[in-house]
Amino acid sequence: MPYADLSHPIRSAMPVFPGDPPVSLAPHATADADGYRVTAVDCGSHTGTHVDAPSHTESEGRPIDDVPVSRFVWDAVRVDLRGRDSRTPIRPADLPTSDADAVVLQTGWDAHWGDPEYFDHPYLTPAAADHCVGQGYDVAIDALNVDPTPTENATGDEPEGFQAHHALLGNDRLVVENLANLASVPERFELVAAPLKLADGDGAPVRAFARYD
Repeated sequence: MPYADLSHPIRSAMPVFPGDPPVSLAPHATADADGYRVTAVDCGSHTGTHVDAPSHTESEGRPIDDVPVSRFVWDAVRVDLRGRDSRTPIRPADLPTSDADAVVLQTGWDAHWGDPEYFDHPYLTPAAADHCVGQGYDVAIDALNVDPTPTENATGDEPEGFQAHHALLGNDRLVVENLANLASVPERFELVAAPLKLADGDGAPVRAFARYD
């Protein structure tokens, strides 16, 4: 069975959501000096490829360590949304109706990783998020955010705040963000993205990968 890695590597000074903690990896112990190697990792809970728990935006939402591990393995359907302009909305008509557990939004925005344009990604409209809830989908995306990310390029007609997050997480639908390499997988595949088990965590980094026939 083929596998495909869908994660960005975690490294110092990598992209993060505006205002989130910067990422730093630094030697703590080295093989030459200490006989073993340990790296000090300083980062936020939504660093890199990660899963959002309902408690990320919902005061009564459950934390990541209360989500059963079975929820982090999905029968996923990929929808190809590449070729769109910056900050374009993803609407219900753009999304499939299927028996999958998760919809994976392939915007192609992982190609902008590390560039300023990465923050001006396509985003889910509140109505599209409601469509996903109605279909019973968890949602994954190869961009920073399912909502519009605030930048100087934001327009007045964009949804404000975290409306897609509230619609999804408020209905116990999980969100996976910052996927990569979706061009390597078929339309239907198994997505695995098990997060670190952070106590009372609002989310956590993952090593996401695909398995397919």
